This record gives sequence, structure tokens and C-alpha cells, in this order.
Amino acid sequence: MKVVDFPVAESVESYPQAPSLPQFEPSALGQHRADAHYLVMDEGQAVAHASLWWKDVPTRENECLGVIGHFAAASVESAALLLPWILNQLAEQGCTLAVGPMDGNTWRRYRLVTCTGSEPPFFMEPENPPAYPQYFLEAGFAPMSEYSSALVTELAAQDARIPRAIGRFKASGVNWRPLDTDRFEDEFRAIYRLSANSFSQNFLYTPISEAEFLEQYMIIAPYLKPELTLMAEHDGELLGYLFGIPDFNQARRGEAVDTFVVKTVAVLPGRRSAGLGSMLVAESHRIAREQGYRRAIHALMHESNKSRNISAHYSSTMRRYTLFQKRLGPGV
Repeated sequence: MKVVDFPVAESVESYPQAPSLPQFEPSALGQHRADAHYLVMDEGQAVAHASLWWKDVPTRENECLGVIGHFAAASVESAALLLPWILNQLAEQGCTLAVGPMDGNTWRRYRLVTCTGSEPPFFMEPENPPAYPQYFLEAGFAPMSEYSSALVTELAAQDARIPRAIGRFKASGVNWRPLDTDRFEDEFRAIYRLSANSFSQNFLYTPISEAEFLEQYMIIAPYLKPELTLMAEHDGELLGYLFGIPDFNQARRGEAVDTFVVKTVAVLPGRRSAGLGSMLVAESHRIAREQGYRRAIHALMHESNKSRNISAHYSSTMRRYTLFQKRLGPGV
């Protein structure tokens, strides 16, 4: 086996990949603006690969981050060859801390499942072979941040503070409604502007363009059920939203779809939006129950995010995820 440098370009032909390797489309390198891409080749086939970013990356005080993404490895041997190699490449670029796996930024795929639980994967949930976390640990990485998804099995359960919050918001002129699919692009332009404001202080936040944001969400437009996405407004201004979507993985398994996924909750910072996230979650549960859903999944919450506090009133943890880091230096 040997490591080779694969050229990063907008359009490149696919390289031969081992059947045991999760398939990767090299056109993502240009779309995600990767700075480098490396393969482990064995008998003419790629048995591991990863991309690197060091130019346009999240900021962290007193650090120069190097980001590792598009990671896959067919074996412990290929991972053990690839990870030290790419760490050296990041060190040569002057990076002081390696972070991964993350496909460039947190708007894209990142983290590894580190505790699977008994529930099967849900729609749009990142998945990885169970050996991947150990590959990172054996290469000297340590956990950087932890995340979880939680399962709600009783949608009728309610936070006792919600009725008062609903009354307060209605009295102040705040209204909420389903997503208007006839104005899909306008709706998601408003969601983009609010997200850029609401998420700006999030862990490892990186801004992206409106065009890239819309491109990501246009892909899932055919799956949307507008009643599960709530838009909270005051005098035409979007104050908050909740993005929900049915768990279509249930249908793929031949099951009835009785679960929906709360993928994102965001509100504008400030006193007038205080409690709005909790209210939107409660309303989404009520509406989903009326639509015939029995369960909800609160997806991919950072350990310090306010959404975990909201979720705790209704749910129990079903899955855990980890983002890893490794200190870099000369000769790493």
C-alpha cells in the first residue's frame, strides 16, 4: 500500500475504489473547495481516502486549524497509513490543530457515530462503520466535542411552561405557520439570513454563501412536508423556525412512517425571541401527533447547545457522536 496525492479539480474522473470502501464521488472535491486529497492505493484500487482544508476553515482562538474530511478506510492498515500521512501534510502547512472528520465546515457532513444505541439510523443522519472512531483514537486523536440525538416516544408530553409562552407570543403579535412551498426559494432565503445570524456564535461556525445554502436545501425539497416546518414571524420578519422532516428511512425498511426528525431549530438572538425555540418544538410535537406521527427524533445536538435543554423535557438520548482533534507540531 502507498499514499498518493490525487489532484483537486472541479471535474475529474472517478478513481478505482475497493468494493469494501464506501463509495466517494471525486467531484465533491471541487464543490467543497478541498485544498488536497490523498488516497491509499493497494493493487490499483483506493482502499482509503481523505481531503484536507487549511485555507478556508473555521476559526479558533490562538489556533491554525487543519480540517480532515471525506474520510473513509477499508481496513485498520489503510487507516493507520493514511492518518499519520495527512497529519504531517497539515503540520507542513503550519496548522497547529487537526480537526475531523469534517467535510470542510459544519454546514456539511461531520462527526462520527461513537455510540449507536438500539435505534436504526434515521433520515439524513450521518453514518460510519463502527471501527472509524478507533482509527482516529489510534492515530492520537482525542474527542473535541460531543453531540447527541434524542428520541421522543410520547408526543403528548408537554413542558408546563409552554401554554404561558404561547399566550405571551400571541399577545405580542408573533404568529407561526407552515412552510409555504409555493414560495420555497423566498422562504429558504429568509431561513438562510436567520441561520447566519443565529448560528454565528456556534462552535466552529463558518459562514457560507446564500447560493451554497440554497443548493443544499434544494436537494431535500422533494421530501419536505410543509406542516412539519414552522416559521415564526412578527410583522413579516422571521424570528425563528423549526425544520422537521419525516423519517423516510422507516419507509426504506418497509415500515410505516410514524416518526419525524426535528433537524434544526433556530431563533434570532435577543429577549423578544426568548422561549420561542421551546414553543416551536412543542408546537411541532402537537402538529405531528395530529398528523398521525407517534415519535420524534431531536437530531444532532451539540453538548452545550440550548436545544439539548429543550429536548430534555421530552426525550432520552438514543445516539452519540464525536468530533475529534489532534495537536500538531514539528515531526508529528
